[in-house]
Amino acid sequence: MPDVFADLVGQDEAVDVLRRAAADAAAVLRAGLPDLTAQSDPADPAPTSGSDPAQAGAAERAEREPGAGMTHAWIFTGPPGSGRSVAARAFAAALQCGHGSGCGACPGCHTTMAGTHADVRLVVPDGLSIGVNEMRALVLRAASTPSGGRWQVVVIEDADRLTEAAGNALLKAVEEPPPRTVFLLCAPSIHPDDISVTIRSRCRVVPLRQPAPAAVAEVLVRRDGVEPDVADWAAAAAQGHVGRARRLARDPQARTRRDAVLAVPRQLTGVGAAIDAAAALIGAAEAEAAALVADTDAAERAALETALGAGGTGRRAASAFRGAAGQVKELERRQKSRATRAQRDALDRALVDLAGFYRDALTMALGAPVEPVHTDTATVAGAGARKWEADGALRRLEAVLACRAAIEANVKPRIAVEAMMLALWKG
Repeated sequence: MPDVFADLVGQDEAVDVLRRAAADAAAVLRAGLPDLTAQSDPADPAPTSGSDPAQAGAAERAEREPGAGMTHAWIFTGPPGSGRSVAARAFAAALQCGHGSGCGACPGCHTTMAGTHADVRLVVPDGLSIGVNEMRALVLRAASTPSGGRWQVVVIEDADRLTEAAGNALLKAVEEPPPRTVFLLCAPSIHPDDISVTIRSRCRVVPLRQPAPAAVAEVLVRRDGVEPDVADWAAAAAQGHVGRARRLARDPQARTRRDAVLAVPRQLTGVGAAIDAAAALIGAAEAEAAALVADTDAAERAALETALGAGGTGRRAASAFRGAAGQVKELERRQKSRATRAQRDALDRALVDLAGFYRDALTMALGAPVEPVHTDTATVAGAGARKWEADGALRRLEAVLACRAAIEANVKPRIAVEAMMLALWKG
């Protein structure tokens, strides 16, 4: 059986760091050391190479002192698709592993990877942000003694979505952590826009890289049983994003949506066509998001109504349900936030595909010796390269990237996409 790090694609240096840290965490437990914060300086970067003196110093301490390779707070950084959440979950499993190695076969590994371990708290924000109330409740729960005798592990995916108040609540816990609690945060980078400087200063950073398409294709073949030629195409089209590559390889609807996006450059024949293309792109993102959240929303509402006594026949059942309007309103608020996030994620996937097309046109105009991202539209991209030349292709690529940045800055998606389409048409 493969160990817990088997699906962390193309991250050999990071895996080495995490294996050492898991082994040192096991040594801390065996030695009965009281506090992880006394074993290492979290501000030291993870020792991924010996070229940096600070990294070399951290590596030397890890060799000299028991548990020096382990600390109580970690940040996993890297571009989308690099495997930040995969690395964090795998490391959590290794910390709960009975052998201290992340064997993948023991109950600690199995339950952590399945999301059922009693001492592993997983925060996956499905809305636009992580609020302070949720973070306070999480920190309070994380302060309890591990039921399994090893570690309380808190995994926060998309830690860049922490509100300022939620970040402050987390900071206090990271500054004064309980003896057996480990915080694992995932963020695109350590830039202050993604994670606060004070939190970052108390964490050890594990940088991840964009995996090569060949490594992604190998995982699709080995883990998901995808045909090699399909895996190669999906890995290239997804630009190294493991999750998107898997979706393209296995979901016909995902391929249909991608084909519709890559048809946009041929449709931009005028102002009206550009506005129509923007409306179609927004509509497709809204429809995809609605389909993704529909089942979850219905199940949540049914569960809440049942808990509040809907359908009951008692004398006070109806009045009790009418008095619970506040809880229903709060549920609707959360669901609306989740739908907005799902729509933005769907739209961003489309923009990434579109950026890949104009990137292909730019590299062809420059004669760069690189493979195209979208092999099935290489002919169209080549025609665009001859028509626009390098300057025109670059301006169009910048328009797509500017649209992504505008949406991230909370510009209305329809306004941002319409502006992008007009820029693509005008060049």
